Amino acid sequence: MIIRLDKYLADMQIGTRKEVKELIKKGRITVNNEKSVSSDTKIDTERDIIMMDSEIITYSEFEYYMLNKPAGVVSASNDPKNKTVINLIKSKRKDLFPVGRLDKDTEGLLLVTNDGELAHFLLAPKSHVDKTYYAVVKGLIGENEINKFKDGLVVDNELTALPAQLEITGYDNVKDESSVEVTIHEGKFHQIKRMFEAVGSSVLYLKRISFGPLKLDNSLSKGQYRLLTDREIQQLKMLRNGEHNEKICQG
Repeated sequence: MIIRLDKYLADMQIGTRKEVKELIKKGRITVNNEKSVSSDTKIDTERDIIMMDSEIITYSEFEYYMLNKPAGVVSASNDPKNKTVINLIKSKRKDLFPVGRLDKDTEGLLLVTNDGELAHFLLAPKSHVDKTYYAVVKGLIGENEINKFKDGLVVDNELTALPAQLEITGYDNVKDESSVEVTIHEGKFHQIKRMFEAVGSSVLYLKRISFGPLKLDNSLSKGQYRLLTDREIQQLKMLRNGEHNEKICQG
């Protein structure tokens, strides 16, 4: 990609356009070891080597992070009252945002990026991107609930959920609690909680464990994050381009 030098530096959060122009004037910026450059110098982001005070400034148009969201933080870029998921990520970029929302008390996989086009695709209702959650719910969940989820559950007057996959993973008869995994293809407000309330249960704990082809990295503790691998980014882009298939999704 060919862009102006001042845009290159501003995109990498070296400073504002005004600030990076001053850095260039002072000779602190080199392009391929040459100091005699101007703000409008054209840069090939894949070939040219840009440095500030002998430190290489690598250009990346987009950043992609997998965050293991803890309970107690909100899925927003800014919030005047609460800690946000963006506050957890140390990055020079100021344009990061969470792709979709997890409730404040919900944990698990959250994609954070500045790639608006990809985020739009992943969140578009017509994309039907799979989202799988692990939940602990009240009561004994059985075949009746599995079939209701499978058929498309009438939740309330506002929502009839699309067919969803419900799998029972355990039951604690002392606590009268079931552990389950639920895969949905949409993301309505409080959807998982509302679905279980519609079958006479309630969600006690909720954690997202997958989003499209992404699987929550079990090495990430609550609040930890990492950059997506090249393979994970490619899987997301293939999904957007209609090239994704079950084999890729299963890894």
